[in-house]
Amino acid sequence: MITITSLAVTKVQEFLAQNGRPEAALRVRVVGGGCSGFQYQLALDDAPSEGDEVYDLEGVKLLVDQRSHLYLDGTEIDYVEDIMGSGFRFNNPNSTGSCGCGESFQV
Repeated sequence: MITITSLAVTKVQEFLAQNGRPEAALRVRVVGGGCSGFQYQLALDDAPSEGDEVYDLEGVKLLVDQRSHLYLDGTEIDYVEDIMGSGFRFNNPNSTGSCGCGESFQV
């Protein structure tokens, strides 16, 4: 299961509206890269692909492919604004470490 905070829902909805795609879904993926081995990737998508997990969370539709779901199960997606900037933060219980900048993680 993946969850999303109320603030992250609001930010996703704002982004979808600003891009003229209020009905689009947010695709969440784990891809290889970064100094710790894996990175999160967010993109807009209009429809699920075969095998996707589909979550409808507080009016935001999340699409997660099967491979990424293995790394994301139990993750909470949040949105933070602090002195270092603003953006989505993944609170992932499967992560065993991350790089200093927080852009990548390891499992």
